[in-house]
Amino acid sequence: MTYDVLTSVLDTASDFQWEFLLGAPLRIFLIIVMAIVLNFMVRLLIRRFAAGVAKGTVGSSKTSRNRFSASNMQAQLSGFEPEIVRERRAQRANTVGRMLSSVSSIFIVVVAVLMILTELEFNLGPILASAGVAGVAIGFGAQALVKDYLSGFFMVVEDQYGIGDTVDLGEAIGTVEDVGLRITQVRGLDGTLWHVRNGEILRVGNQSQGWARAVLDIPIAYNTTMDTYSEIIAATTEAVEKDPEVADAILEKPEIWGVESLSAESQVVRTVLKTKPNQQWMVARAFRAELKRQMDRRGIQIPITQETVFRTLPDPTEAIKIAATNETTEAAHHHDSEGHEAHGDGSSGRGGDHGDRRDADRRATASRTRDNGPDETGDPTGGSRTGKRD
Repeated sequence: MTYDVLTSVLDTASDFQWEFLLGAPLRIFLIIVMAIVLNFMVRLLIRRFAAGVAKGTVGSSKTSRNRFSASNMQAQLSGFEPEIVRERRAQRANTVGRMLSSVSSIFIVVVAVLMILTELEFNLGPILASAGVAGVAIGFGAQALVKDYLSGFFMVVEDQYGIGDTVDLGEAIGTVEDVGLRITQVRGLDGTLWHVRNGEILRVGNQSQGWARAVLDIPIAYNTTMDTYSEIIAATTEAVEKDPEVADAILEKPEIWGVESLSAESQVVRTVLKTKPNQQWMVARAFRAELKRQMDRRGIQIPITQETVFRTLPDPTEAIKIAATNETTEAAHHHDSEGHEAHGDGSSGRGGDHGDRRDADRRATASRTRDNGPDETGDPTGGSRTGKRD
């Protein structure tokens, strides 16, 4: 009896162990291996697809060729260098390939984790609900980040710009130095490196795709006819085309569009030249320099802008009245000052004379009193002297 029980227990334990080993652990192991192999295969296919796009061999239909080789078609029309086209296409393909590889890897890992949790008998309902709520919260909080990545993805796929392009992104204008799915780096004319979020880019002005145009607004005098100006343009074109670099950048002969504006001194004639991308500024500088030399040879001067300054002067009659009033006022002030000085000197002189006379009278009276003595009435002023005269 005991033997049978022991045998039964051992058989049950053995079945449980084999079931455990051959059940969930084995399935989990197989899930992990399959996820790794699947991720490797998907990434390999994406890399091969990106390499084919970079070489321009992917897509046999006309739509695919237009989508992935638009820059190449523009290059053939405008004389663009094939090497630059290949670099742009390779950059675009690599960027899209990296993004697809990352998305596929994340998807495979998430599915594998959910399958493993199912094998471990976890209840996925609450987990998926929590993940959904967390995903909504993260998506709401990181919507700007998601917007940046999505915008960057479509910009790269649509080939809106690439490294080396001269672009106008609104606040940032310059040459593109790096293109990412979230950030685009633009080097400004003054050397400033702008880091622009792709989600904030509302418009893209690319001056490096297809072809460019050099616009020249040349002021000429009114006595210079359009026939003369056309001859000067023809001579200028012939001269600048002797430079191989400038000649290679010009795609078409210059066009005279006519008088653009009029001023008091000159008429402005607009002339345009079709050039290769990013070469319009070099062509315009060379064309202006040669145009100046051709005009100097013919004795034609570029009109100088003249400015007329009007200055309002006061009425001469009013000016004379103001001057006369000022002179009268100054004379009156001078007369008053002299009168005050004379009055002060006269008063002090008369006071001094009266004082001197009083002092002399006192001294004379004192002298007579000493000589004659007082009179009988006691008057010291000399009354006795008056009596003697009588």
